[in-house]
Amino acid sequence: MTSPTLTAPQGPQGPQGSQPAVPARPLALRPKRPVGVLIAAGFLVLVVLAAVFAPLVAPYAPDAIDLSASLVGTGGEHLLGTDASGQDLLSRVLHGTRTSLIAPLLLLALGAALGVTLGTLAAWRGGWVDTLVSRITDVMYAFPGLLFVVLIIAVFGAGMTTSVLALGLAYTPTIAKYTRSVALAERAKPYIDAYRVQGMGGARICARYLVPNLGRSVVGYLVVLFGEALMSLATLSYLGFGAQPPSSDWGLMVQEGQAAVVQGALLPAMVPGTAIAAVVVAFNIVGVWAADRLGSRR
Repeated sequence: MTSPTLTAPQGPQGPQGSQPAVPARPLALRPKRPVGVLIAAGFLVLVVLAAVFAPLVAPYAPDAIDLSASLVGTGGEHLLGTDASGQDLLSRVLHGTRTSLIAPLLLLALGAALGVTLGTLAAWRGGWVDTLVSRITDVMYAFPGLLFVVLIIAVFGAGMTTSVLALGLAYTPTIAKYTRSVALAERAKPYIDAYRVQGMGGARICARYLVPNLGRSVVGYLVVLFGEALMSLATLSYLGFGAQPPSSDWGLMVQEGQAAVVQGALLPAMVPGTAIAAVVVAFNIVGVWAADRLGSRR
C-alpha cells in the first residue's frame, strides 16, 4: 500500500492552469501642490487679469488730477486713497500693472535670446569659443550690473525702452552661464552621439534636439528671474532712470509718493510698494516650485 504523495496546497488558478494575475495597484496620486504655491499662483492670475482689464475696472483715469482731493485717505470714493495730485491710487496701480509685467517679460526675452545662444554655442563648440564666452561673461559679472545699466542710460537717455534694453544686456551673462551648464550635461547624453553616428550635422542636432531639450530648465530659471527683473525695473524708475511722468509705473509711484511721507500720508508710497513686494514674492514662490518641477522632468 503506497502512501499518498503530499503536495503543497495551491491557490486558485486562472484559465488553462496559469497563475492568477496579481491585481494592479492603484495609480499613485500626483503630489499635491503646496498651499502657498496655489495662493501665490491665484494672486498672480488676479494681477494678470487686472492688467488686462484695467481700463474697465479702474474707477478713474490714471492721470485724472483733482487737487481738491489731495492726499485723501481710504474711503468710498477712493478705496486706496489719493496722491498729492489727487490721483486715485487704485486706478494708477491697476494701470501700472501693465508696465510692471510687460517690461520684465521683454527684458527677459532679450536676455534669453542672447544668453541661450551664447551658452549653447559655448557648450556645443567648446575650445576657444567656450573660453571666449566664459571670459566675456566673467568680465560682465565683475562689473556691477546696476552701474552698467546706469552707464548705458547716461549715453542713450532715460526711459523705459532704454532700461529694458540695458537690463536685458545685464541679465545676458547670468542666463548664458546657466544655459551653458545645462547644455554641457545635455550634450553628454547618448542620443547626441547616436544622431552623429547617423550622419546628422552638428548644427541640425543642436537646433533640432539639444536646444528644445533645454527648454524646461531654461523656462523654469526665467520664471525665477522674473521677480528680480521686476524689482530691478522698479528700482530704475524710483531712481528716475526708468519710466517717466505721467506714467503709472509702480517704481515711479513710490518715488513720487515719498514726499508725502513727510506730511504723514503713507498710502502714496506704501500702496505701490506693497504691490511690488507682493508680486515679487508671489513670482519667487511660483518660480522656485516651477523650476523644481520642470528640472525633475528633464
